Amino acid sequence: MCGRFAQPRSSDELARLFGASVAAQLPGDRFNVAPTDEVAAVTEHHAERTVDAFRWGLVPIWSHGPGTGPLMINARAETVDTSSAYRTSFRRYRCIIPAEAFYEWRREFPPGARRPTRSEPFAIRRLDGEALAFAGLWAIWRDPQTAARLYSCTVITTVANELVAPVHDRMPVILDRGDWDAWLDESAPVEDLRSLLRPAPVDGLVRYAVSLAVSNVRSEGAELLAPLSRWTDGVAADA
Repeated sequence: MCGRFAQPRSSDELARLFGASVAAQLPGDRFNVAPTDEVAAVTEHHAERTVDAFRWGLVPIWSHGPGTGPLMINARAETVDTSSAYRTSFRRYRCIIPAEAFYEWRREFPPGARRPTRSEPFAIRRLDGEALAFAGLWAIWRDPQTAARLYSCTVITTVANELVAPVHDRMPVILDRGDWDAWLDESAPVEDLRSLLRPAPVDGLVRYAVSLAVSNVRSEGAELLAPLSRWTDGVAADA
């Protein structure tokens, strides 16, 4: 799954990276994005690409509203085109959710235990420091009382590659730069889209332990993305 990630780049930076215009300004400098937070995502409509703001946790059009069902922060690649919650968005409302890194926790369970005795967070990011591009979906929910619109999104996940598997059995679908246009293309055939929902190659990614501070959703700051050795050496503030 993907339940926490870093999105430190501003809307302006992301617009330059994805060749888009800015529809909503988000300041960036967020290193501990959590479910229901507002996130930046790249969408395309009539060949116009924009960076807009979405609530993380998809609220389908038929939903009774936010808070009335499960937090749909992740959509499984295996069923995304058949699930009643996601199939319309998969065909019509796809997006790219940029991230500097995502976090996963390696949990140790004693035999028969329901709670882990240890939970160790890791960051997974690109070796070259470039942004990750998560395959995402978005939706619009309209409040029947006020007609106000809520724009929300979800991250598509797939089976973990060899780098992530020792920590978790799922990971976000990370799009290659050459696949960005195809994913955002409103007329893309479903078969072509399905072919993009695969684990990212291990080459080009790195995984390392980070501080337990990231486990607290109230924690924030660039030091959360620093390798754990920087914390234990007492120099995390310089990261």
